[in-house]
Amino acid sequence: MDLQGKVAVVTGSGRGLGRGYAEALAASGAAVVVNDIDAESAGQVVKEITGAGGRAVGVVAPVGTAEVAEQLVATAVEEFGRLDVMVTNAGILRDRVLWKMSDEDFDAVIDVHLRGTFTCARAAALRMREQGTGGRLILVSSPAGQRGNFGQTNYSAAKAGIVAMARTWAMELAKAGITVNAVVPVAATEMTKTIPALAPVIEESERTGRPFPDWLRKDEGMGTVEDVAPLVVFLASDRSSGITGQAIGLGGDKLALWSHPQEKSVSFSDGGWTATAIAESWTTGVGAQPETYGMPVPQAPGA
Repeated sequence: MDLQGKVAVVTGSGRGLGRGYAEALAASGAAVVVNDIDAESAGQVVKEITGAGGRAVGVVAPVGTAEVAEQLVATAVEEFGRLDVMVTNAGILRDRVLWKMSDEDFDAVIDVHLRGTFTCARAAALRMREQGTGGRLILVSSPAGQRGNFGQTNYSAAKAGIVAMARTWAMELAKAGITVNAVVPVAATEMTKTIPALAPVIEESERTGRPFPDWLRKDEGMGTVEDVAPLVVFLASDRSSGITGQAIGLGGDKLALWSHPQEKSVSFSDGGWTATAIAESWTTGVGAQPETYGMPVPQAPGA
């Protein structure tokens, strides 16, 4: 996939998935603005990319504010002449159950994930519209945003909001030739190690050097950072010009298109519904097959 001549910004790219995205984009020919709050991590990624013959520059700053978003776009333009791709990947976790989650826990995650996606996408869209040659907004969501997850009120809400923004911006930016898609990655990172059901499998793979078992890569769609990065490269390329407004998952061996929410079942009552009528019809009407919720716990065969 040839990305020669394209310029990308990847937020939160000093480690984990963001680093994988930045390095994969650079390996395909794109110039990359590497962003992280840790100067050493960002510098190491820039060094790896340039050492392999690629082009990269680092910006050490926390995403969230309009000022940082504008700085990232300005750096791309000043260093490489333009901006073609914005990957909004930066994120943090502050996991707590509802009754233990503080305002600070909630606000910190929303500021980085949701507000950071908004400000960076807005700054990128302004530049791309000015350039007049289209562009790509690639927003990083999560399965937690599609299904909810225990202890992740803030994270799940932010990631769900990111998919909603992708659908909205796909409409708003279509005339400018800018596509907007949400990526739903599933990969072993420092974040996923905090999930009790996954931690033992990830740690065993790291300790032994053995790849993840087939059931995890296929049934659960869980793999490595390197497994997920090709989706970002594809969405950054000219080959994806007709794809917009989608939530696309990749992990392990599984590529998936997530459905958009829609009415599953409907019932009608002439003249409207009373509370009693809803109660009496629920189990045989719209509520006959209620939706599941929450992240399924990974289970090895025979477990």
